[in-house]
Parts: sequence; structure tokens; C-alpha cells
Amino acid sequence: MSGRLNTSKTARAEAATLALVCLAAIAVLFGLWAAASIMAPVMFALFTIAVVWPLQRILLQRLPNLLATAITVLVTIVAISALLSLMIWGFGRAAQWLFDNAARFQAFYAALSDWLESHDLYAASLFTEYFNIPWLIRLAQQVTGRFHGMLTFTFVTLIFVLLGLLEVRVVRRKLELMTGETARICLEACSDIAAKFQRYIVIRTAMSVATGFGVFALTSLFGIDLAVEWGVIAFALNYIPFLGPLVATLFPTLFTAAQFETWQMPLVMFIGLNLIQFTIGSYIEPRIAGARLAISPFLVLLAVFFWAFLWGIPGAFIGVPILIAFVTFLQHFPSTRPVGMLLAGEEKREKERSA
Repeated sequence: MSGRLNTSKTARAEAATLALVCLAAIAVLFGLWAAASIMAPVMFALFTIAVVWPLQRILLQRLPNLLATAITVLVTIVAISALLSLMIWGFGRAAQWLFDNAARFQAFYAALSDWLESHDLYAASLFTEYFNIPWLIRLAQQVTGRFHGMLTFTFVTLIFVLLGLLEVRVVRRKLELMTGETARICLEACSDIAAKFQRYIVIRTAMSVATGFGVFALTSLFGIDLAVEWGVIAFALNYIPFLGPLVATLFPTLFTAAQFETWQMPLVMFIGLNLIQFTIGSYIEPRIAGARLAISPFLVLLAVFFWAFLWGIPGAFIGVPILIAFVTFLQHFPSTRPVGMLLAGEEKREKERSA
């Protein structure tokens, strides 16, 4: 009898603990969503600090901390400004072409709707009902507002980067002075995460350049308007896993449909662009990244959509680095290492088993 009571009490205690954990997780997620204007720039700043720290470390060997930090932040501003400028230029040129050829878009979709309706398919009529000049103007205004929001977000992030770079060495010294296994593991995990972030951004940049050149070559080969712009947009959006390549594929396909007013050429472009994205993103990049960055593709997709849901476009970009940091921390602590191995990609698990 007493054994049953003890079992019942244990079950109730475990259920209560699970309920508390779920409530705590919900509270944390709600807090992250509510504080997106602060937490998203902080996460971006931590990621940026990890990426630019090698430059900061080199400068510190010759320059005072404040001057080295100022130069590092200036280089960061130039790099981010260049990426944003390319994105704004590419979408701006596409928007101008869209306005100049709005009648062609309307005519193509009207013809498509008529063809589908003649085959008893009426879904396309919704597109022709809403695809008009006022809708295009509203879309342009929304895109402009997004870019202004990105500039504000970047400014706040850079402030956190400046303050964070000034304190990296101080925080490291404090961790080194602490006694205990936890402090040592935290220091090793942070160093490992920083190295992975640096490798991640180098590989992502190289693959973005390759994707941009591939899209430019394909669109130029078939005489698609805005070939340079599509290459630039593909380069910039490739920094956002899954969602970026999707947009960089759909937009040129849509514009090709309006340019040629046939279904054959858009189909060719859609297949060709997807082949480029698949070859680079699913074949070349994983082999270059290797086991150090191997994470389950399912979790990568989940991270992109989850953080995009919480923080919008910035969340879609920073979702994968957050996942990399989370998995790395789990792998460094003995109690959570099995979970980290489970979340890692196949290459990582094979390496762990062979070690």
C-alpha cells in the first residue's frame, strides 16, 4: 500500500515539475516576443561580437582598447551598410521595373485567370482582383517601412556591439578567475561558439557569393531583365536560410512571367533557380561546413520559422546562430551532452561515435 502511495506521490511530483517547466518556457517565450525590440538587437550584437572578435584581437596587439574597438565597429558598419545598400538597390530597381511594367503583370494574370476559368479553375481570379496599382503602391510603402525599421534595428545593434567589445576581455578574465568546473565549461563553450559563428559567417558569405553569381549567370543566359539585380538580391537574401532563397527564387520567376507572358520560360527559370539553390545550399555548403557545424536540417528549418515568428526578419537571420549556440552549450556540459548529440547533424554524431 505504501509503495503505491509513494509511486502516486512521485508521479504527481513529476507532473507538477513538468507543468512548471512548461509554464516557465511559455513565460520565457512570451518575454522574448514582448521584448523583441531589445532582445533581438542584443542577440545580433552578441553574434556580431563573436564574428568580428578576431579583428579586434589583432588590433589590440598594437592599439589601445578604445581605438581598436572604434576601428572594429567602423569596419562592421561598413560591411553591414554595404549589405543593406545592395539589398535596397536591388529591391529598389525591381520595384521600379514593377511599376513600369504593372500593366504587363495585370494582363498576364488576367490571361492566366481566363485560361484557368476556362478549365473550371477559379482560384486565380483572386489574384486578378487584388493585383492592381493601388496594391503595388501599398506593397512599396510596406517595403520602404521595413527598410527604415532595419536601419533603426542596425543602429541599436551597433550600440550594443560597441559596448560589448569594450567588455569582452573583462568578462573573459572574470571567468578565468572563477574556480569550479562550471566556469571552465562556460569559457570553453563560449570560445567554441565564437569559432563556430566565425566559420558560419565565412561559409555563408562564400555560398551567398556563389549563389549570386549563379543566379546572375542563369538570368543573363536567358535574357531576363534585371539580371544583375537578381544576382545581388540572391546574394543578400542567402544570409537568411530557407526563407531568403525562397524569395530569391519566386521573385525572378514572377517577373519572368510578366516579361515573356508565357508559362514555359517562368517554368525554366523556376527549375533552374531551384537547382542552383539546391546544389549550393544542400550539397556544397554542408560539405564545406563539415561536422563542426552539422545540425539536424529539421531543427534548422524549425529555428528559422520559430525565430521569424517571434522577431520577424531579424529572427529568421539569427535563428540558426542561436541554434548553433544552444546545441554547442548542450554538448559541453556532461549532463546535457546526450541531448546535444541528438540535436546535432548526422556527421557530428558519427564523429562522436568514432571518437
